[in-house]
Amino acid sequence: MSLTLQPVSLQQLRLAIESSDAATLIGFYADGAEIQIVDKDHPPSKPRILRGREEIAAYYEDVCGRAMSHEIIQGLSSENRLAFTEACRYPDGSRVLCTAMLELDGGRIVRQTNLQAWDE
Repeated sequence: MSLTLQPVSLQQLRLAIESSDAATLIGFYADGAEIQIVDKDHPPSKPRILRGREEIAAYYEDVCGRAMSHEIIQGLSSENRLAFTEACRYPDGSRVLCTAMLELDGGRIVRQTNLQAWDE
């Protein structure tokens, strides 16, 4: 996989998420980045932790490869932080809502926390 590493903006992130562009998403992360995911299967006391570009790449390739839509419904950014709410929908109508807080360093994502709620 050939990645173009680039600084992230809310607009670039929105375009990559909404078009399920895993390669672009992966390119926004610093080498030692970490994503923490809290959801029904991974409570706050035992979150899912993705460390490094290889684990983050596998995560995005899985999510972006699913038959589902993604929409950023709100977001905000500052010099070293970015936050957004994402609404996802599977073809059967099932929904997922995710809020994310990202910490940036030099325009690249170094830490991210996702809180996800899924339809049962």
